[in-house]
Amino acid sequence: MAFDGFFTHAMVKELNDTLQTGRVMRVNQPYPAEMVMVVRAHRHNYSLLVSANPSYPRVQLTTIPYQNPAVPSNFAMTMRKYLEGAIIESIEQVENDRIVKINFTNRDELGDNQKLVIYIEIMARHSNVSLVSEPNCKIIETIKHVGSDQNRVRILLPGAPFVMPPKQERTNPYLPNQKYSDLVRQYQKDLDGLAHALQQTYQGLAPATAHELASELLTADNLPTAYEQFINHFNHPTPTILTNDHGKKSFMAFPPVDHQGSLQTFPTLSAMLDTFYAQKAESDRTKELAGQVLKVVKNELKKDRRKVKKLHHQLSEAADADYYRVRGEILTTFMGKVKAGMTDIDLPNFYDNNQPLHIKLAPELSPSKNAQKYFTKYDKLKDSVAYVNEQLALTQKEIDYFENILSQIEIASPADVQDIKVELQEQGYIKQRNKGKKKRKVRTSKPEEFHASDGTTILVGKNNLQNDRLSFKTANKNEFWFHVKDIPGSHVIVRSTAPTNETIQEAAELAAYFSKGRNSDHVPVDYLRVKQLHKPNGAKPGFVIFRGQKTLSVTPKLLQK
Repeated sequence: MAFDGFFTHAMVKELNDTLQTGRVMRVNQPYPAEMVMVVRAHRHNYSLLVSANPSYPRVQLTTIPYQNPAVPSNFAMTMRKYLEGAIIESIEQVENDRIVKINFTNRDELGDNQKLVIYIEIMARHSNVSLVSEPNCKIIETIKHVGSDQNRVRILLPGAPFVMPPKQERTNPYLPNQKYSDLVRQYQKDLDGLAHALQQTYQGLAPATAHELASELLTADNLPTAYEQFINHFNHPTPTILTNDHGKKSFMAFPPVDHQGSLQTFPTLSAMLDTFYAQKAESDRTKELAGQVLKVVKNELKKDRRKVKKLHHQLSEAADADYYRVRGEILTTFMGKVKAGMTDIDLPNFYDNNQPLHIKLAPELSPSKNAQKYFTKYDKLKDSVAYVNEQLALTQKEIDYFENILSQIEIASPADVQDIKVELQEQGYIKQRNKGKKKRKVRTSKPEEFHASDGTTILVGKNNLQNDRLSFKTANKNEFWFHVKDIPGSHVIVRSTAPTNETIQEAAELAAYFSKGRNSDHVPVDYLRVKQLHKPNGAKPGFVIFRGQKTLSVTPKLLQK
Protein backbone atom coordinates (compact mmCIF):
# COMPACT_ATOMS: atom_id res chain seq x y z
CA MET A 1 0.00 0.00 0.00
CA ALA A 2 1.33 3.43 -0.92
CA PHE A 3 0.87 6.73 0.89
CA ASP A 4 -2.37 7.25 -1.03
CA GLY A 5 -5.53 9.13 -0.09
CA PHE A 6 -6.84 6.32 2.13
CA PHE A 7 -3.55 6.04 4.03
CA THR A 8 -3.48 9.84 4.31
CA HIS A 9 -6.98 9.67 5.85
CA ALA A 10 -5.73 7.26 8.52
CA MET A 11 -2.59 9.30 9.21
CA VAL A 12 -4.54 12.56 9.52
CA LYS A 13 -6.80 10.99 12.14
CA GLU A 14 -3.76 9.76 14.10
CA LEU A 15 -2.07 13.18 13.96
CA ASN A 16 -5.24 15.07 14.82
CA ASP A 17 -5.92 12.84 17.85
CA THR A 18 -2.34 13.35 19.04
CA LEU A 19 -1.48 16.96 18.18
CA GLN A 20 -4.72 18.96 18.22
CA THR A 21 -4.45 21.94 20.66
CA GLY A 22 -0.67 21.40 20.86
CA ARG A 23 1.81 24.26 20.76
CA VAL A 24 4.75 24.42 18.33
CA MET A 25 7.94 24.67 20.39
CA ARG A 26 10.67 24.39 17.72
CA VAL A 27 10.98 24.17 13.96
CA ASN A 28 14.03 22.66 12.25
CA GLN A 29 14.97 21.73 8.70
CA PRO A 30 17.51 18.90 8.97
CA TYR A 31 17.45 18.20 5.20
CA PRO A 32 16.56 20.34 2.16
CA ALA A 33 13.13 18.80 1.57
CA GLU A 34 12.20 17.92 5.17
CA MET A 35 10.97 19.84 8.19
CA VAL A 36 10.59 18.71 11.80
CA MET A 37 8.25 20.52 14.20
CA VAL A 38 8.45 19.79 17.91
CA VAL A 39 4.90 20.07 19.27
CA ARG A 40 4.00 20.10 22.97
CA ALA A 41 0.62 18.40 23.30
CA HIS A 42 -1.08 16.64 26.19
CA ARG A 43 2.01 17.15 28.41
CA HIS A 44 4.29 15.39 25.92
CA ASN A 45 6.70 16.52 23.21
CA TYR A 46 6.12 15.07 19.74
CA SER A 47 8.32 15.46 16.65
CA LEU A 48 6.22 15.94 13.52
CA LEU A 49 8.14 15.09 10.35
CA VAL A 50 6.92 16.74 7.16
CA SER A 51 8.76 15.46 4.09
CA ALA A 52 8.57 16.67 0.48
CA ASN A 53 11.34 14.27 -0.54
CA PRO A 54 10.34 13.07 -4.04
CA SER A 55 11.17 9.46 -3.18
CA TYR A 56 9.65 9.30 0.33
CA PRO A 57 7.08 12.11 0.74
CA ARG A 58 5.04 11.76 3.91
CA VAL A 59 3.83 13.33 7.15
CA GLN A 60 4.19 11.44 10.42
CA LEU A 61 5.34 11.56 14.02
CA THR A 62 8.90 10.35 14.44
CA THR A 63 11.20 9.29 17.23
CA ILE A 64 14.32 9.24 15.02
CA PRO A 65 16.79 11.98 16.11
CA TYR A 66 17.91 14.35 13.35
CA GLN A 67 21.10 16.41 13.25
CA ASN A 68 20.36 19.97 12.17
CA PRO A 69 22.74 22.02 10.01
CA ALA A 70 24.93 24.63 11.73
CA VAL A 71 23.26 27.43 9.73
CA PRO A 72 19.44 27.26 9.35
CA SER A 73 17.95 27.78 5.90
CA ASN A 74 15.74 30.72 4.93
CA PHE A 75 12.76 28.36 4.95
CA ALA A 76 13.54 27.21 8.50
CA MET A 77 13.97 30.81 9.71
CA THR A 78 10.62 31.83 8.19
CA MET A 79 8.86 28.84 9.75
CA ARG A 80 10.33 29.69 13.15
CA LYS A 81 9.21 33.30 12.84
CA TYR A 82 5.59 32.41 12.07
CA LEU A 83 5.04 29.04 13.75
CA GLU A 84 7.02 28.88 17.00
CA GLY A 85 4.45 29.41 19.75
CA ALA A 86 1.53 28.74 17.40
CA ILE A 87 -1.38 26.48 18.45
CA ILE A 88 -2.53 23.63 16.20
CA GLU A 89 -6.29 24.07 15.87
CA SER A 90 -6.86 21.05 13.63
CA ILE A 91 -5.32 18.74 11.05
CA GLU A 92 -7.50 17.97 8.04
CA GLN A 93 -7.39 16.10 4.77
CA VAL A 94 -8.58 17.82 1.60
CA GLU A 95 -11.41 15.45 0.57
CA ASN A 96 -9.72 12.05 0.13
CA ASP A 97 -6.70 13.44 -1.68
CA ARG A 98 -3.01 13.32 -0.67
CA ILE A 99 -3.17 16.87 0.69
CA VAL A 100 -2.95 17.55 4.43
CA LYS A 101 -3.98 20.88 5.89
CA ILE A 102 -2.68 21.93 9.32
CA ASN A 103 -4.51 24.94 10.77
CA PHE A 104 -2.66 27.18 13.23
CA THR A 105 -3.50 30.24 15.26
CA ASN A 106 -0.79 32.58 16.49
CA ARG A 107 -0.20 36.24 17.34
CA ASP A 108 1.60 38.58 14.97
CA GLU A 109 4.17 41.23 15.89
CA LEU A 110 1.37 43.61 16.99
CA GLY A 111 -0.20 40.98 19.21
CA ASP A 112 -3.21 40.39 16.95
CA ASN A 113 -4.50 36.90 16.22
CA GLN A 114 -3.51 35.51 12.85
CA LYS A 115 -4.60 32.37 11.07
CA LEU A 116 -1.94 30.29 9.32
CA VAL A 117 -2.19 27.08 7.30
CA ILE A 118 0.42 24.59 6.19
CA TYR A 119 -0.52 22.65 3.07
CA ILE A 120 1.39 19.37 2.71
CA GLU A 121 1.14 17.86 -0.77
CA ILE A 122 2.25 14.21 -0.86
CA MET A 123 2.66 13.80 -4.60
CA ALA A 124 6.03 12.22 -5.49
CA ARG A 125 8.25 14.71 -7.35
CA HIS A 126 5.49 17.35 -7.11
CA SER A 127 5.45 17.12 -3.29
CA ASN A 128 5.67 20.43 -1.47
CA VAL A 129 5.08 22.18 1.85
CA SER A 130 3.54 25.67 1.78
CA LEU A 131 2.91 28.10 4.65
CA VAL A 132 -0.12 30.25 3.78
CA SER A 133 -1.70 33.21 5.56
CA GLU A 134 -5.47 33.42 5.89
CA PRO A 135 -7.92 34.77 4.93
CA ASN A 136 -6.06 36.33 1.97
CA CYS A 137 -4.55 32.94 0.98
CA LYS A 138 -1.10 34.40 0.23
CA ILE A 139 1.96 32.13 0.28
CA ILE A 140 4.47 33.09 2.98
CA GLU A 141 7.07 30.44 2.06
CA THR A 142 7.36 27.03 0.41
CA ILE A 143 9.97 24.34 0.92
CA LYS A 144 10.34 24.10 -2.89
CA HIS A 145 9.94 27.19 -5.04
CA VAL A 146 8.03 26.61 -8.29
CA GLY A 147 8.22 29.52 -10.73
CA SER A 148 6.33 30.24 -13.94
CA ASP A 149 9.13 28.66 -15.97
CA GLN A 150 8.38 25.33 -14.22
CA ASN A 151 4.59 25.53 -13.99
CA ARG A 152 2.56 28.17 -15.77
CA VAL A 153 -0.71 27.12 -14.14
CA ARG A 154 0.38 27.00 -10.50
CA ILE A 155 3.14 29.24 -9.12
CA LEU A 156 4.42 28.41 -5.62
CA LEU A 157 6.50 31.40 -4.55
CA PRO A 158 6.40 33.75 -1.54
CA GLY A 159 3.78 36.45 -2.08
CA ALA A 160 1.87 34.54 -4.76
CA PRO A 161 -1.75 33.47 -4.15
CA PHE A 162 -2.02 29.84 -3.06
CA VAL A 163 -3.89 27.76 -5.63
CA MET A 164 -4.87 24.17 -4.92
CA PRO A 165 -3.60 21.45 -7.28
CA PRO A 166 -5.93 20.60 -10.19
CA LYS A 167 -8.85 18.53 -8.92
CA GLN A 168 -9.60 15.14 -10.44
CA GLU A 169 -13.24 14.40 -11.19
CA ARG A 170 -13.53 11.41 -8.89
CA THR A 171 -15.87 10.58 -6.03
CA ASN A 172 -14.89 11.01 -2.38
CA PRO A 173 -15.30 7.43 -1.10
CA TYR A 174 -16.35 8.64 2.37
CA LEU A 175 -19.42 10.40 0.97
CA PRO A 176 -22.62 8.34 0.50
CA ASN A 177 -22.63 6.62 -2.88
CA GLN A 178 -23.49 3.34 -4.61
CA LYS A 179 -21.08 3.45 -7.53
CA TYR A 180 -19.22 0.35 -6.29
CA SER A 181 -22.41 -1.75 -6.73
CA ASP A 182 -22.62 -0.90 -10.42
CA LEU A 183 -18.93 -1.63 -10.89
CA VAL A 184 -19.16 -5.03 -9.15
CA ARG A 185 -22.06 -5.99 -11.44
CA GLN A 186 -20.02 -4.91 -14.46
CA TYR A 187 -16.84 -6.77 -13.42
CA GLN A 188 -18.32 -9.79 -11.68
CA LYS A 189 -15.27 -12.07 -11.86
CA ASP A 190 -12.63 -9.72 -13.21
CA LEU A 191 -10.55 -8.74 -10.16
CA ASP A 192 -8.01 -6.64 -12.07
CA GLY A 193 -10.71 -4.95 -14.15
CA LEU A 194 -12.72 -4.06 -11.03
CA ALA A 195 -9.62 -2.75 -9.24
CA HIS A 196 -8.80 -0.49 -12.19
CA ALA A 197 -12.39 0.74 -12.45
CA LEU A 198 -12.51 1.53 -8.70
CA GLN A 199 -9.25 3.43 -9.02
CA GLN A 200 -10.70 5.53 -11.84
CA THR A 201 -13.91 6.16 -9.90
CA TYR A 202 -12.78 7.04 -6.36
CA GLN A 203 -10.30 9.55 -4.97
CA GLY A 204 -7.14 8.39 -3.24
CA LEU A 205 -6.98 4.79 -4.41
CA ALA A 206 -3.48 3.51 -5.19
CA PRO A 207 -3.32 0.26 -7.21
CA ALA A 208 -2.64 -1.93 -4.13
CA THR A 209 -5.53 -0.36 -2.16
CA ALA A 210 -7.87 -0.65 -5.13
CA HIS A 211 -6.93 -4.33 -5.54
CA GLU A 212 -7.66 -4.98 -1.84
CA LEU A 213 -11.06 -3.25 -2.06
CA ALA A 214 -11.95 -5.14 -5.24
CA SER A 215 -11.03 -8.44 -3.61
CA GLU A 216 -13.28 -7.76 -0.60
CA LEU A 217 -16.20 -6.61 -2.75
CA LEU A 218 -16.07 -9.64 -5.07
CA THR A 219 -16.18 -12.08 -2.12
CA ALA A 220 -18.77 -10.16 -0.06
CA ASP A 221 -22.29 -11.39 0.71
CA ASN A 222 -23.43 -7.84 1.44
CA LEU A 223 -21.82 -5.13 -0.69
CA PRO A 224 -22.72 -2.03 1.43
CA THR A 225 -21.46 -3.74 4.58
CA ALA A 226 -18.22 -4.84 2.91
CA TYR A 227 -17.64 -1.34 1.49
CA GLU A 228 -18.30 0.34 4.87
CA GLN A 229 -16.02 -2.11 6.66
CA PHE A 230 -13.23 -1.45 4.16
CA ILE A 231 -13.26 2.33 4.44
CA ASN A 232 -13.65 2.11 8.23
CA HIS A 233 -10.39 0.13 8.38
CA PHE A 234 -8.69 3.49 7.89
CA ASN A 235 -10.47 5.01 10.88
CA HIS A 236 -9.20 2.19 13.12
CA PRO A 237 -6.03 0.95 11.43
CA THR A 238 -3.79 -1.97 12.37
CA PRO A 239 -0.43 -0.69 11.02
CA THR A 240 1.37 -3.57 9.32
CA ILE A 241 4.58 -4.22 7.41
CA LEU A 242 4.42 -7.16 5.03
CA THR A 243 7.67 -8.89 4.05
CA ASN A 244 7.17 -11.18 1.08
CA ASP A 245 9.07 -14.38 0.32
CA HIS A 246 11.70 -12.39 -1.63
CA GLY A 247 12.39 -10.04 1.28
CA LYS A 248 10.61 -7.03 -0.24
CA LYS A 249 8.76 -4.93 2.34
CA SER A 250 5.56 -2.92 2.00
CA PHE A 251 3.50 -0.99 4.55
CA MET A 252 -0.27 -0.88 4.93
CA ALA A 253 -2.93 0.41 7.28
CA PHE A 254 -4.25 -3.09 8.00
CA PRO A 255 -3.27 -6.70 7.17
CA PRO A 256 -4.38 -7.82 3.69
CA VAL A 257 -6.91 -10.63 3.38
CA ASP A 258 -4.65 -12.79 1.21
CA HIS A 259 -0.91 -12.46 1.59
CA GLN A 260 2.31 -14.40 1.22
CA GLY A 261 5.13 -13.68 3.63
CA SER A 262 5.41 -12.47 7.22
CA LEU A 263 3.49 -9.65 8.93
CA GLN A 264 4.73 -7.24 11.60
CA THR A 265 2.20 -5.02 13.35
CA PHE A 266 2.79 -1.71 15.14
CA PRO A 267 0.91 0.40 17.70
CA THR A 268 0.76 3.46 15.41
CA LEU A 269 1.13 4.34 11.75
CA SER A 270 4.04 6.66 12.63
CA ALA A 271 5.95 3.93 14.45
CA MET A 272 5.46 1.69 11.42
CA LEU A 273 6.77 4.36 9.01
CA ASP A 274 9.80 5.00 11.24
CA THR A 275 10.69 1.31 10.93
CA PHE A 276 9.88 1.09 7.21
CA TYR A 277 11.76 4.22 6.14
CA ALA A 278 14.65 4.12 8.63
CA GLN A 279 17.19 2.56 6.28
CA LYS A 280 15.77 3.78 2.95
CA ALA A 281 15.39 7.41 3.96
CA GLU A 282 18.77 7.40 5.73
CA SER A 283 20.51 6.19 2.57
CA ASP A 284 18.66 8.74 0.44
CA ARG A 285 19.50 11.61 2.79
CA THR A 286 23.15 10.57 2.81
CA LYS A 287 23.28 10.71 -1.01
CA GLU A 288 21.48 14.06 -0.98
CA LEU A 289 23.87 15.60 1.55
CA ALA A 290 26.92 13.98 -0.03
CA GLY A 291 26.22 15.54 -3.43
CA GLN A 292 28.36 18.64 -2.87
CA VAL A 293 31.06 16.69 -1.04
CA LEU A 294 31.30 14.10 -3.84
CA LYS A 295 31.52 16.81 -6.47
CA VAL A 296 34.41 18.50 -4.64
CA VAL A 297 36.26 15.25 -3.96
CA LYS A 298 35.92 13.99 -7.55
CA ASN A 299 37.08 17.34 -8.95
CA GLU A 300 40.13 17.36 -6.66
CA LEU A 301 40.95 13.76 -7.61
CA LYS A 302 40.67 14.65 -11.30
CA LYS A 303 43.08 17.58 -10.84
CA ASP A 304 45.54 15.50 -8.80
CA ARG A 305 45.60 12.65 -11.32
CA ARG A 306 46.20 15.15 -14.12
CA LYS A 307 49.02 16.65 -12.06
CA VAL A 308 50.59 13.21 -11.51
CA LYS A 309 50.55 12.60 -15.26
CA LYS A 310 52.27 15.94 -15.86
CA LEU A 311 54.89 15.28 -13.15
CA HIS A 312 55.71 11.87 -14.62
CA HIS A 313 56.20 13.56 -17.98
CA GLN A 314 58.63 15.99 -16.34
CA LEU A 315 60.50 13.07 -14.76
CA SER A 316 60.83 11.36 -18.12
CA GLU A 317 62.31 14.58 -19.50
CA ALA A 318 64.69 14.79 -16.55
CA ALA A 319 65.85 11.26 -17.29
CA ASP A 320 67.28 12.65 -20.55
CA ALA A 321 69.38 15.27 -18.72
CA ASP A 322 72.63 13.58 -19.81
CA TYR A 323 71.64 14.33 -23.41
CA TYR A 324 72.30 18.03 -22.72
CA ARG A 325 75.38 17.49 -20.51
CA VAL A 326 77.19 15.43 -23.19
CA ARG A 327 76.52 18.02 -25.86
CA GLY A 328 77.68 20.84 -23.62
CA GLU A 329 80.95 19.03 -22.80
CA ILE A 330 81.67 18.13 -26.46
CA LEU A 331 81.00 21.71 -27.56
CA THR A 332 83.37 22.97 -24.85
CA THR A 333 86.09 20.48 -25.91
CA PHE A 334 85.90 21.32 -29.61
CA MET A 335 85.08 25.00 -29.24
CA GLY A 336 87.61 25.94 -31.94
CA LYS A 337 85.65 24.07 -34.61
CA VAL A 338 82.44 25.94 -33.89
CA LYS A 339 81.93 29.11 -35.91
CA ALA A 340 79.50 31.95 -35.17
CA GLY A 341 76.23 31.72 -37.12
CA MET A 342 76.28 27.91 -37.50
CA THR A 343 72.91 26.12 -37.09
CA ASP A 344 74.40 22.66 -36.42
CA ILE A 345 77.68 20.73 -36.38
CA ASP A 346 78.96 17.15 -36.28
CA LEU A 347 81.67 16.56 -33.63
CA PRO A 348 83.40 13.38 -32.37
CA ASN A 349 81.63 11.87 -29.33
CA PHE A 350 84.40 10.73 -26.96
CA TYR A 351 81.72 8.90 -24.91
CA ASP A 352 80.98 6.67 -27.94
CA ASN A 353 84.32 5.79 -29.58
CA ASN A 354 84.48 9.22 -31.23
CA GLN A 355 81.46 8.48 -33.39
CA PRO A 356 80.14 11.69 -35.04
CA LEU A 357 77.47 13.41 -32.88
CA HIS A 358 75.07 15.84 -34.50
CA ILE A 359 74.54 18.92 -32.33
CA LYS A 360 72.01 21.68 -33.02
CA LEU A 361 73.15 25.25 -32.47
CA ALA A 362 71.47 28.63 -32.08
CA PRO A 363 73.00 30.81 -34.83
CA GLU A 364 72.39 34.02 -32.88
CA LEU A 365 74.55 32.77 -29.95
CA SER A 366 78.31 32.56 -29.73
CA PRO A 367 79.99 29.10 -29.51
CA SER A 368 80.53 29.47 -25.75
CA LYS A 369 76.92 30.62 -25.22
CA ASN A 370 75.68 27.58 -27.14
CA ALA A 371 77.66 25.28 -24.85
CA GLN A 372 76.39 27.19 -21.80
CA LYS A 373 72.79 26.80 -23.03
CA TYR A 374 73.16 23.00 -22.97
CA PHE A 375 74.69 23.06 -19.46
CA THR A 376 71.88 25.34 -18.20
CA LYS A 377 69.23 22.95 -19.53
CA TYR A 378 71.07 20.03 -17.91
CA ASP A 379 71.25 21.79 -14.50
CA LYS A 380 67.57 22.73 -14.66
CA LEU A 381 66.45 19.18 -15.41
CA LYS A 382 68.77 17.72 -12.78
CA ASP A 383 67.52 20.13 -10.11
CA SER A 384 63.90 19.47 -11.08
CA VAL A 385 64.10 15.77 -10.20
CA ALA A 386 64.10 16.34 -6.43
CA TYR A 387 61.26 18.88 -6.68
CA VAL A 388 59.18 16.67 -8.99
CA ASN A 389 59.62 13.63 -6.74
CA GLU A 390 58.60 15.73 -3.74
CA GLN A 391 55.49 16.97 -5.59
CA LEU A 392 54.66 13.44 -6.70
CA ALA A 393 54.78 12.21 -3.11
CA LEU A 394 52.58 15.08 -1.89
CA THR A 395 50.09 14.65 -4.72
CA GLN A 396 49.88 10.89 -4.15
CA LYS A 397 49.19 11.53 -0.46
CA GLU A 398 46.35 13.84 -1.46
CA ILE A 399 44.98 11.23 -3.86
CA ASP A 400 45.07 8.65 -1.04
CA TYR A 401 43.32 11.17 1.21
CA PHE A 402 40.47 11.79 -1.24
CA GLU A 403 40.10 8.09 -2.05
CA ASN A 404 39.76 7.54 1.69
CA ILE A 405 37.02 10.21 1.78
CA LEU A 406 35.18 8.41 -1.06
CA SER A 407 35.30 5.10 0.81
CA GLN A 408 33.97 6.86 3.94
CA ILE A 409 31.01 8.32 2.03
CA GLU A 410 30.03 4.80 0.92
CA ILE A 411 29.36 3.78 4.55
CA ALA A 412 28.39 7.21 5.89
CA SER A 413 25.25 8.32 7.68
CA PRO A 414 23.96 11.89 7.24
CA ALA A 415 25.81 12.96 10.41
CA ASP A 416 29.05 11.46 9.04
CA VAL A 417 28.63 13.37 5.76
CA GLN A 418 28.22 16.56 7.76
CA ASP A 419 31.55 15.83 9.52
CA ILE A 420 33.26 15.16 6.19
CA LYS A 421 31.94 18.46 4.84
CA VAL A 422 33.27 20.34 7.89
CA GLU A 423 36.64 18.61 7.45
CA LEU A 424 36.85 19.67 3.79
CA GLN A 425 35.91 23.22 4.80
CA GLU A 426 38.69 23.27 7.39
CA GLN A 427 41.13 21.95 4.78
CA GLY A 428 40.08 24.73 2.38
CA TYR A 429 38.53 22.48 -0.27
CA ILE A 430 34.99 23.80 0.33
CA LYS A 431 34.38 27.51 0.76
CA GLN A 432 32.75 28.49 4.04
CA ARG A 433 29.83 30.86 4.15
CA ASN A 434 29.80 33.77 6.59
CA LYS A 435 33.58 33.71 6.62
CA GLY A 436 33.89 36.96 8.58
CA LYS A 437 31.55 35.85 11.35
CA LYS A 438 32.59 34.03 14.47
CA LYS A 439 32.80 30.29 13.81
CA ARG A 440 30.39 28.03 15.63
CA LYS A 441 31.98 25.04 17.27
CA VAL A 442 30.93 21.95 15.32
CA ARG A 443 30.30 18.83 17.35
CA THR A 444 31.77 15.68 15.83
CA SER A 445 29.27 12.85 15.47
CA LYS A 446 29.81 9.78 17.61
CA PRO A 447 31.62 6.69 16.29
CA GLU A 448 29.75 3.43 15.71
CA GLU A 449 29.71 1.17 18.77
CA PHE A 450 29.79 -2.62 18.57
CA HIS A 451 30.29 -5.41 21.09
CA ALA A 452 32.53 -8.45 20.76
CA SER A 453 31.31 -11.93 21.72
CA ASP A 454 32.65 -11.47 25.26
CA GLY A 455 30.96 -8.06 25.60
CA THR A 456 34.06 -5.93 24.98
CA THR A 457 33.18 -2.56 23.41
CA ILE A 458 34.61 -1.89 19.95
CA LEU A 459 34.42 1.65 18.52
CA VAL A 460 34.62 2.42 14.78
CA GLY A 461 35.35 5.87 13.36
CA LYS A 462 33.49 6.47 10.09
CA ASN A 463 35.16 9.69 9.01
CA ASN A 464 38.51 11.40 9.60
CA LEU A 465 37.30 13.75 12.34
CA GLN A 466 35.88 10.76 14.21
CA ASN A 467 39.09 8.81 13.56
CA ASP A 468 41.32 11.54 15.02
CA ARG A 469 39.12 12.04 18.05
CA LEU A 470 38.75 8.31 18.62
CA SER A 471 42.48 7.52 18.34
CA PHE A 472 43.94 10.52 20.19
CA LYS A 473 41.19 11.70 22.57
CA THR A 474 38.85 8.83 23.39
CA ALA A 475 41.13 5.76 23.44
CA ASN A 476 43.34 4.86 26.38
CA LYS A 477 47.02 4.60 25.39
CA ASN A 478 47.13 0.90 26.37
CA GLU A 479 44.00 -0.06 24.40
CA PHE A 480 44.30 -1.62 20.94
CA TRP A 481 44.01 0.14 17.57
CA PHE A 482 43.15 -1.60 14.27
CA HIS A 483 43.35 -0.49 10.64
CA VAL A 484 43.46 -2.24 7.27
CA LYS A 485 46.95 -2.42 5.79
CA ASP A 486 47.84 0.07 3.02
CA ILE A 487 44.26 0.90 1.93
CA PRO A 488 41.67 3.46 3.12
CA GLY A 489 39.63 2.43 6.13
CA SER A 490 38.27 3.29 9.56
CA HIS A 491 40.19 3.54 12.83
CA VAL A 492 38.92 0.80 15.14
CA ILE A 493 39.50 0.81 18.90
CA VAL A 494 39.05 -2.16 21.24
CA ARG A 495 38.24 -0.77 24.69
CA SER A 496 40.43 -3.31 26.47
CA THR A 497 44.09 -3.45 27.46
CA ALA A 498 44.10 -7.26 27.28
CA PRO A 499 41.59 -8.42 24.63
CA THR A 500 41.09 -12.10 23.94
CA ASN A 501 42.18 -13.62 20.64
CA GLU A 502 38.52 -13.89 19.65
CA THR A 503 37.96 -10.17 20.30
CA ILE A 504 41.10 -9.29 18.30
CA GLN A 505 39.78 -11.42 15.42
CA GLU A 506 36.35 -9.75 15.55
CA ALA A 507 37.85 -6.23 15.72
CA ALA A 508 40.04 -7.01 12.71
CA GLU A 509 36.98 -8.27 10.80
CA LEU A 510 35.19 -5.01 11.64
CA ALA A 511 38.19 -2.94 10.48
CA ALA A 512 38.15 -4.87 7.20
CA TYR A 513 34.40 -4.35 6.81
CA PHE A 514 34.68 -0.57 7.31
CA SER A 515 37.32 -0.21 4.63
CA LYS A 516 37.78 -0.12 0.88
CA GLY A 517 38.49 -3.86 1.01
CA ARG A 518 35.10 -4.84 2.39
CA ASN A 519 34.27 -6.91 -0.71
CA SER A 520 37.51 -8.94 -0.60
CA ASP A 521 38.02 -12.33 1.02
CA HIS A 522 41.42 -11.92 2.67
CA VAL A 523 42.17 -8.44 3.97
CA PRO A 524 45.38 -7.73 5.97
CA VAL A 525 44.69 -5.71 9.14
CA ASP A 526 47.38 -4.09 11.31
CA TYR A 527 46.88 -3.78 15.06
CA LEU A 528 48.92 -2.35 17.93
CA ARG A 529 48.54 -0.41 21.17
CA VAL A 530 47.30 3.18 20.87
CA LYS A 531 50.49 4.55 22.47
CA GLN A 532 52.43 3.38 19.39
CA LEU A 533 50.47 5.78 17.15
CA HIS A 534 51.88 9.14 16.11
CA LYS A 535 50.37 11.99 14.11
CA PRO A 536 52.95 14.13 12.27
CA ASN A 537 52.65 17.90 12.56
CA GLY A 538 50.52 19.33 9.77
CA ALA A 539 49.22 15.92 8.69
CA LYS A 540 45.72 15.72 7.23
CA PRO A 541 42.85 14.46 9.43
CA GLY A 542 42.89 10.70 9.88
CA PHE A 543 46.57 10.29 8.95
CA VAL A 544 48.82 8.47 11.44
CA ILE A 545 52.18 6.70 11.42
CA PHE A 546 53.23 3.74 13.56
CA ARG A 547 55.60 0.80 13.88
CA GLY A 548 55.75 -2.44 15.82
CA GLN A 549 52.37 -3.61 14.56
CA LYS A 550 51.08 -7.15 14.13
CA THR A 551 49.06 -8.16 11.08
CA LEU A 552 46.06 -10.47 10.68
CA SER A 553 44.45 -11.65 7.43
CA VAL A 554 40.67 -11.72 7.83
CA THR A 555 37.40 -11.81 5.90
CA PRO A 556 35.32 -8.64 6.45
CA LYS A 557 32.38 -9.15 8.78
CA LEU A 558 29.89 -6.86 10.51
CA LEU A 559 29.22 -7.46 14.20
CA GLN A 560 25.87 -6.97 15.89
CA LYS A 561 25.60 -3.74 17.84
